[in-house]
Amino acid sequence: MTEQKISDGARQKGIFLLPNLFTTAGLFSGFYAVVASMNGQFEAAAIAIFVAMIFDGVDGRVARLTNTESAFGAEYDSMADMVSFGIAPALVVYNWALHDLGKIGWLAAFVYTVGAALRLARFNTQVGIADKRFFQGLASPAAAALIAGMVWFAQDMEFPGNKSGVIACLITVISGLLMVSNFKYHSFKGIDLKGRVPFFAVLLIVLVFIVVAVKPAVILFTLFAAYAVSGPVYTIRTVKDFRFEHVVGDEEDLECNAPEAASKPTEKKADSVSSEQEQDKS
Repeated sequence: MTEQKISDGARQKGIFLLPNLFTTAGLFSGFYAVVASMNGQFEAAAIAIFVAMIFDGVDGRVARLTNTESAFGAEYDSMADMVSFGIAPALVVYNWALHDLGKIGWLAAFVYTVGAALRLARFNTQVGIADKRFFQGLASPAAAALIAGMVWFAQDMEFPGNKSGVIACLITVISGLLMVSNFKYHSFKGIDLKGRVPFFAVLLIVLVFIVVAVKPAVILFTLFAAYAVSGPVYTIRTVKDFRFEHVVGDEEDLECNAPEAASKPTEKKADSVSSEQEQDKS
């Protein structure tokens, strides 16, 4: 009995190796992106951030499939995301173009970094209560892909970083602000990957891979730029009474107060109807 308790305690104190290996690989990719950008290898740095996205998408699914989910893994994944999708993209774009802008350049990079930190913190506090169909604000991997895609696209088109500082600054700041916004982005978590699909769907997926392989820098930057724009467009189109709280702030209070606000006109209408009935009786 004592030996069994000791073995159970050792199992609880240990960590699962397989999912944390993928998390470590993603962390390594983000760190490599920083080192590559410091050496002027900006295309390699941008590709490394996309590789980190792949590992970030795999580690959670591997943990669920192998039943190796743990609190340690969740915290480790969050820390790795901060490095790969918060610090790495900011330093890559700073070393590429923003350093020529002086103080404005590193402040723009800091806006992105703090936006990623706030986005991850808010996401961690909303696990289990938020609508899984949507992200509140632009997800940090998508924001990192937008920055990395911009750098990769510019390198592919031979746009010099010292002449792209203003555009890079605007995209970096906008990406950071979108992460802390209340705009709703489709999470695509409702897609049933286990269900049956027509044979044509497989051919379409193959076609997508072929198109991306032809010009990966252009296609990926275009896709993630469109995704970044889709949040504000979807929110503005679906919200009837658009307010500032739908952009930034505490949107939950607005939604909670909406039924109360909607009930007030009904109460007033009921009072007016009752007064009219009393006048008719008199």
